[in-house]
Amino acid sequence: MLDTVIRFFQSGGPFMYPILLVLAIGLTITVERYIYLTAAKNKNRKVLAKIMPMLQKGEVKGVMQITSESSATVGKILAQGLGNFKSARRREDIEASMEESIMEAIPRLEKRTHYLAMFANIATLLGLLGTIIGLIKAFTAVAQVDPSMKAEILSTSISVAMNTTAFGLIVAIPLLVFYTLLQTKTTEIIDSLEMATVRFVNQLTKFKNSGPQGNAQ
Repeated sequence: MLDTVIRFFQSGGPFMYPILLVLAIGLTITVERYIYLTAAKNKNRKVLAKIMPMLQKGEVKGVMQITSESSATVGKILAQGLGNFKSARRREDIEASMEESIMEAIPRLEKRTHYLAMFANIATLLGLLGTIIGLIKAFTAVAQVDPSMKAEILSTSISVAMNTTAFGLIVAIPLLVFYTLLQTKTTEIIDSLEMATVRFVNQLTKFKNSGPQGNAQ
């Protein structure tokens, strides 16, 4: 199996190497983004699990301390909302400040993921380019050989030239799958941030309407 892969790669020509480089970069981005997004999701979940019960009890000071010290994305967003809690006259003012923090967090969550789609296209195009150049060389070569040998040489050259297209597609398809999975994971995190914002503002509004008894806590 390994020998087959090596022969396949070597017979594909020089364009196999840039496609391999694209694969390496794409896999690096995929692993890095997956680790980052998974860590971000877990941090957000832990912070929410800790502060929402406290907020329901009216322990605003404790929530403020946790969010101000938290490195989680949701902690920073909720800290922004709490910072505007006392001065805000309307619910919309708190929501606007937190929405601004979400907009600042989105680029960090989506960072580098879009490159995977680009690399998938590059791998496909490099494969096609390698095949076309290989076909040009094949037809140029058979023009100078004996007619009885043309069919054999041409079929061999074409099969070799098609290796780059095959390898390009082999690289492009997984990268597109990884891109979709990471986009889905990012969307889930963003949706969870927006849901947490709504729940947080609802709790703050209830607390504010019920009076300042929770401030002592």
